[in-house]
Amino acid sequence: MLGPIAWRTPPVHYGPWEQVTSLLTEGLVRRGVDVTLFATADSMTSARLESVAPHGYGDDPAMDGRVWEAMHVAEALRRSASFDVIHNQLDWLPLAFSRSWRAPMVTTIHGFSGPDILPAYRASDSAYVAISDADRAPELHYAATIHHGIDVDAFPFTGSPGESLAVFGRIHPDKGIVDAIEIARRARRRLVICGPVHDRDYFADEVEPRLDGDRVVYLGSVGSAERARVLGSSAVLLHPIHFDEPFGLSVVEAMACGTPVVAYRRGSMPEVVDDGVTGFAVEPSDAAAAASAVDRAALLDRAEVRARAAARFGVERMVDAYLRVYADVIRAAGAPASG
Repeated sequence: MLGPIAWRTPPVHYGPWEQVTSLLTEGLVRRGVDVTLFATADSMTSARLESVAPHGYGDDPAMDGRVWEAMHVAEALRRSASFDVIHNQLDWLPLAFSRSWRAPMVTTIHGFSGPDILPAYRASDSAYVAISDADRAPELHYAATIHHGIDVDAFPFTGSPGESLAVFGRIHPDKGIVDAIEIARRARRRLVICGPVHDRDYFADEVEPRLDGDRVVYLGSVGSAERARVLGSSAVLLHPIHFDEPFGLSVVEAMACGTPVVAYRRGSMPEVVDDGVTGFAVEPSDAAAAASAVDRAALLDRAEVRARAAARFGVERMVDAYLRVYADVIRAAGAPASG
């Protein structure tokens, strides 16, 4: 398992790629699969851990992420003949050396950062897994679409939440944090904002002036326990995105707590949100429609929201799906499966 190294696996705070990598790795080990995880040295796993980077470069400004990722990939490449399959969770860089890997590769595409990286994908013979049908690139061939799974038990059900709304994600225009503030204002509800600042100008110019410590509160990048508490105690999660969201992990985590979602209808949201059951998807950039949907979402059956999240996005379903892809890839390569 070739994991990302921006953060520890699993992450302490932010790190959706690292989170999914951890959940899948631990799920495979539970099934008796012999897994070697290439991740940062401070990662926590029941698999065999191999590392080059001492910790995530996202935590250390002195580390050049390009350099450490290159060395990280090089070490996995050097060891690749020892494995039946390589699962690349690290975006395009391992694909640039596609012909040098000594085992077949599966690549989970966590979302395209831009069209400029597509040449690496087109040139590789890796098997690709999309995390939503919405995120499939027309020019690529995919082995499967596998929605992310979560540990539902890590997000306790809350049947009687408060009245507040929440928004989780990077503090960046893509995540529509200012839209969330406006939606909450129109809905006459308090808003709790959680996530790391990825665009400091946006935070300073657009978000911070709207914080008042009462009706609009910013908690920063919260850890797993606080994340579950805030999600579960919220009446509704807002997800007013300004980009084509590849999946939206916080959306599913909220649902696992029983918390419905109001999202803009972009990217994967129509796939992930079951309209009228786990929340509502409204037209993009329509804060008035989103505010109107908040009260309707708050009336949804929270037990049904959680049940639907568990059925559609439980981690064991994800593990099953990847095991099928691995078997197909190994069979196509003519190699005997082990573990």
